[in-house]
Amino acid sequence: MSDTPTSRRLVCFNHGKESGPWGTKIRRLAEIATARGFAVMSPDYSHTPDPDARVRQLLATPMPDAESLVMVGSSMGGYVAAQACSALRPRALLLMVPALYFPGWDHEPADIPADTVVVHGWGDTVVPLERSLRFATRHRAALHVFDADHGLSAALEDIAALFDRQLARVCAAPAGVTATGL
Repeated sequence: MSDTPTSRRLVCFNHGKESGPWGTKIRRLAEIATARGFAVMSPDYSHTPDPDARVRQLLATPMPDAESLVMVGSSMGGYVAAQACSALRPRALLLMVPALYFPGWDHEPADIPADTVVVHGWGDTVVPLERSLRFATRHRAALHVFDADHGLSAALEDIAALFDRQLARVCAAPAGVTATGL
């Protein structure tokens, strides 16, 4: 995996509270991204459990000048990715069991791209499904719910297929145009 992106297309992964920058989901999705010609990066947030500190870290991280930025976040990383949208203006966003609307870090994300996909597990006991439904409703995002728990391991290949289609839309859209369609 590379933490030194060089492509004009970039996927920025944001890991969850209890995982690391190159966990199973991120490694699998990074394979898809690199196969589609995207550079990948995944900041390490493991030194802090504070979601807003993670957002500040992401925004302070040097990013290459990518014409097509795609943000991906899992759990608390979903919060980080969503909150960073107003500053980074990605062309697409993938949120996996996003830890949104928790007391103390319940700011409504802004400037969410039109091509936003949210995935959740029916058996998630960490982040209530209602949080993803609330976000998807407010931002008109596609919501996919799988027979999986918070880790989404049982749905990884389904998520990989959704992500591959999302990246294909980003690649097909002219520079400066946000891809739409699900």
